[in-house]
Amino acid sequence: MKLTLSVIKADIGSIGGHIAPSRALLEKVRALVAERAKGLLLDHYISYTGDDIAILMTHARGTGSAEVHRLAWDAFLAGTAVAREQGLYGAGQDLLKDAFAGNVTGMGPAVAEMTIEERPNEPFLFFAADKTDPGAYNLPLYLAFADPMTTPGLILSPKMAKGFRFVVMDVNCTEGDRVIELSAPEELYDLAALLRDPERYVVESVWSRATGEQAAAVATSRLHNIAGKYTGKDDPVMLVRTQMNFPATGEILAPYATAHFVAGGMRGSHNMPLMPVALDTGTSYFDGPPLVSCAAFAVHGGRLTEALDCFAHPFWDSVRDRAAEKGMEMRRQGFFGAAMLPMGELEYTGITEKLKSLDGRFHMRKEAERAAA
Repeated sequence: MKLTLSVIKADIGSIGGHIAPSRALLEKVRALVAERAKGLLLDHYISYTGDDIAILMTHARGTGSAEVHRLAWDAFLAGTAVAREQGLYGAGQDLLKDAFAGNVTGMGPAVAEMTIEERPNEPFLFFAADKTDPGAYNLPLYLAFADPMTTPGLILSPKMAKGFRFVVMDVNCTEGDRVIELSAPEELYDLAALLRDPERYVVESVWSRATGEQAAAVATSRLHNIAGKYTGKDDPVMLVRTQMNFPATGEILAPYATAHFVAGGMRGSHNMPLMPVALDTGTSYFDGPPLVSCAAFAVHGGRLTEALDCFAHPFWDSVRDRAAEKGMEMRRQGFFGAAMLPMGELEYTGITEKLKSLDGRFHMRKEAERAAA
């Protein structure tokens, strides 16, 4: 059957700053989605990562469905009302528009969707990240879908050996969705040249070249630039199909053991390691570190199994320990050099205003002054 997987995520308020949503807020979102789901959704699942709430939905209405997007939008509005009643921090902060306009794309929430022909066995992974941007998935997707050192299936499976097609977006372009399609392995070096800059070039989707099926969908958008200026991180979600013609679940998960450095963390303006965490985990150290959770599902006839928490396994404890060490080491460097993002990616403009005021105090040294110096 044709099935659409949709996940829509937003930060609509949290306890104690950027930590986690309140129980009452979550209950309100869950209650509204459950109330409106009948006749619209086949199934749904709601969780949080850091201070972001994600609504995963299965349905038969295709991507960009106004009814499905409206459901998520209304749920976030209802949750925002609770957040305001409780005085939660950042109530409704990801809802950038006042009125719903057909779908939530460009309105603040992050969206990842794909329509698939459901297989007899349809396993998939739902990733949610906080305190980072969609470029955080660049390296894991590259390693999982293009590197046989990580994914032996690329040389063991005849269909996977045909490679995968990457759709990459230039998120700095404000005029529209500027994208490029690159095929691995033939254009592997070209792909690497782009993905090394995760603040500008971001994987939007991955497709099997053997079957034409979509393998991954990332909540990639021009959101952080859509107003013509930088407005913050996107805290992305991602859907990845696994097994058979796609990498195995373990091959998709393996790259996260690197705890690679990503943009995010303290005030969204620092490079910190991406820490794999259990579902429903809040933030802590320096408003971070950047977090990623992963729920594994099987879906049949649109009905989801219970979520299996991929990063709750004891193996990931040592990864978290190493991520913590990497995070502390980077934060010891404070504001200096690679520890902080480039000026164009800083979420807070105070430093740019400070530099502007200092610029007027610079002057060209005269010959006499040079000699004295």
